[in-house]
Amino acid sequence: MRRPLAEHIPSVLVATLSAAFGVCLLETTGVLAQVISADRVTGSRDIVAVFLQIVASAFIVIAVYVGAIVTTNTFATIIAGRTRTIALYRLIGSSAAAQRRAVAREGLAVGAVGSLLGALIGTGTTVTLISVSVATGLMPTANYRFIEPVIALPIVAVMLTTWLASWIGSRRVLHVSPIQATGGAVEKSLDEAAGNRGRNVVAVVFFAFGGALLVLGMIIGMVNPVGVLVGVVGGLFSFTGVVLGSQLVMPVALRLTGRMFGRSAPSRLAAENAVRYPERSSRTTIGLVIGITLVTMFAVCVETYQVIIREAQKTNPEVYQGVDQMLGVTVVVFSVLMGFSALIAAVGMVNNISLSVLQRTRELGLLRALGFTARQVREMILAESAQLTIAATLVGLVLGTFYGWAGAQSLLGSITGSPGLVLPSVPVGLLAILAGAAAVLTLVASVAPSRRATRVVPVAALAVQ
Repeated sequence: MRRPLAEHIPSVLVATLSAAFGVCLLETTGVLAQVISADRVTGSRDIVAVFLQIVASAFIVIAVYVGAIVTTNTFATIIAGRTRTIALYRLIGSSAAAQRRAVAREGLAVGAVGSLLGALIGTGTTVTLISVSVATGLMPTANYRFIEPVIALPIVAVMLTTWLASWIGSRRVLHVSPIQATGGAVEKSLDEAAGNRGRNVVAVVFFAFGGALLVLGMIIGMVNPVGVLVGVVGGLFSFTGVVLGSQLVMPVALRLTGRMFGRSAPSRLAAENAVRYPERSSRTTIGLVIGITLVTMFAVCVETYQVIIREAQKTNPEVYQGVDQMLGVTVVVFSVLMGFSALIAAVGMVNNISLSVLQRTRELGLLRALGFTARQVREMILAESAQLTIAATLVGLVLGTFYGWAGAQSLLGSITGSPGLVLPSVPVGLLAILAGAAAVLTLVASVAPSRRATRVVPVAALAVQ
């Protein structure tokens, strides 16, 4: 089953960003290690090397995990739009297993292309960032090493996880029957999603177990920085629980945000659409939830990190002499991480909303045939997109704040002069920036595809395959 190249552009883009994210993480961490090791104060302390090794390990895990989740979600969205085509192949004799293998081969090709492109982009970004930092005096001039064998880890990991993500994301192929060739894509209703008890129980167990590990990591972090690794594992488990249970979590947030858009016909229909098919809504929003969570996590982590260091510096100024430059470099590194996180959020949201709108051409054609004007359809899509964006932003802010605070606390809770348990430090400006960026994303993701969909004559839309 050959697919047009355009259909794979979103998947290639996600794989590219994931690989670039991982490569840039490792390279900037390596440069940071060189800067700190060369410092006469911080370089003489073994604990600094331990911190960097721990942080690098955590970053690798985060980069691979984010890439796998976003890619799985993207492939699941693509497969949802192929239901009728797959059913047609089943009708003429192709097996579900053969169709699924074809999707897996596509995933492997996407992973190979994306990981190589990502390695080039990640290295280029790191070189540019360090060059600018040296030119502006933020970092000292030195013969920095960028290409290290360790960067092969995210490249290989993205390739393998993209292949695995395509296999997992295509599991719904096994449930496509030949009779569905006569209809459109079928989404699970709210009752059907809530009735999946096995998945829901696993989601709750993962979330509870992950939350317990996060707390344990913070406790261990009060005596040893290795607690952050326990916290990372806890974060992965708890967020996996959120992803698995997103069809239960997101409807709650969507109901709350749906009341913000008035009682007009397009607004009411948008609110109902967002809740009626939670599986579709969760696929559309989970990319943005991941991005917002990452941006918030890194921002809160670096703010809390600086608070802890400053407090420790006040009580032990001789120990932390010369730490200001290290803080400056750390802020630069975390800024890069936030930039990549924002890109992942943008790509995930635009891809999934665009695909969702285009895959609903028959539904939109039916609304037009029932009397909805093109303007009302566009208003409905915009309201639905805004509702999804606001709900995803709120969920991401809550998760990211907790993860960032737990990460900083578990990493630095044991340093000399540590103030102990501190409250999370949330940059207020971040909230305004995220709100503005979310609004722009909503417009970009919904306006263009909705215009294409509403230009189709209602009769032709109803006949689309």
